[in-house]
Amino acid sequence: MSASTIRMTDRLDAYLVSVSDREPAILAELRAETRPMKGAGMQITPLQGQFMALLVKLVGPRRIVEVGTFTGYSSLAMGLAMAPDARMTCLDISEDWTAIARRYWAKAGLADRIDLVLGPAAASMERLLAADGPGTVDMVFIDADKENYATYWEHALALLRPGGLVLVDNVLFQSNVPEDISDADILARYPDSPDFARNVMIPSVHAIRAFNRAVHADDRVELSMLPVGDGLTLAVKR
Repeated sequence: MSASTIRMTDRLDAYLVSVSDREPAILAELRAETRPMKGAGMQITPLQGQFMALLVKLVGPRRIVEVGTFTGYSSLAMGLAMAPDARMTCLDISEDWTAIARRYWAKAGLADRIDLVLGPAAASMERLLAADGPGTVDMVFIDADKENYATYWEHALALLRPGGLVLVDNVLFQSNVPEDISDADILARYPDSPDFARNVMIPSVHAIRAFNRAVHADDRVELSMLPVGDGLTLAVKR
């Protein structure tokens, strides 16, 4: 038995994929189309999508809200696992990225069960809460701008029923979240993109650190953070 989380190597990761990955062809096709795009790194990994699909099978949510859709990999993975009478609402700000998602939802026969809402996600979540009331959602996946994670978290808990599940992506944020990593260290990790490091990475790292500490202390949920993909927090509303 190990007293700590196993350290993944390229060799071990390749083995893990070889004995676990069951990526459906349509998800592989979407991943291949997204790969050459700017921002392709925002897409979740196949194994994370597979894990989230398994959670959908286990939880059996009738209503899912996704905060941050990009080209649709996570929504498609969850959608393929949904029960026939389940519905998903996806929140995003990009018409271009989500046009790809819409195309794949249609190809998978999910277009009539996934609703897309374009606009700032916090406002969209507030409108969902006002329209449908609290406790009307079974599962929420948060994977949008990191500086608003705390806001999305509060809205997610308001929307979720007791026993509902919230998933939060990127909580290990490219291994930059340990508090002994300085801003200078982060800048040094991105020597070819100093503006990106300064304007995107550093504020996001600070936001994720604060978010993780706040969630750890939040007694409204049962909690587990897993080293899946870029770090995935699972929390069940009490």
